[in-house]
Amino acid sequence: MYGLQAISAHNGWAISVVGITIVFTGLVLLSLSIAQLHKILDLWENRHNLGSLKERLLKKNQPEKILSFTEQQKESAKQFKLLARTMDDSFALPKLLRLAEVSGLNAPHSSLALLLESGIIKSEESGFFTWDREMFMKIVQ
Repeated sequence: MYGLQAISAHNGWAISVVGITIVFTGLVLLSLSIAQLHKILDLWENRHNLGSLKERLLKKNQPEKILSFTEQQKESAKQFKLLARTMDDSFALPKLLRLAEVSGLNAPHSSLALLLESGIIKSEESGFFTWDREMFMKIVQ
């Protein structure tokens, strides 16, 4: 038996379809891997920045933590707001702390630390700090 009859008798058509499928799948996978090769090369070239990339992704995925204040802490935050309004938009923390001590606020150091931790007082690149009104309204009132 020769020719097409031999191919049909010994499952030749099924074997050829499987072979074509394997070759086609291999070519598709090869083209996809070549298309994404530039990303792998960028990762390899910037592998020393990979640690900072992980940190940025972790910070980005963490939900914003909103602290709950007690009534005394809310009152202290309101008093700090009044003191911060007497200063410029950007202010120095030691000056704000000195004003709080002179004004007779209760536990000014811990209150200031709580305001920093909650994000009500935010740091600027120049070394000064600003008052975040939105965060203050969200937490205190």
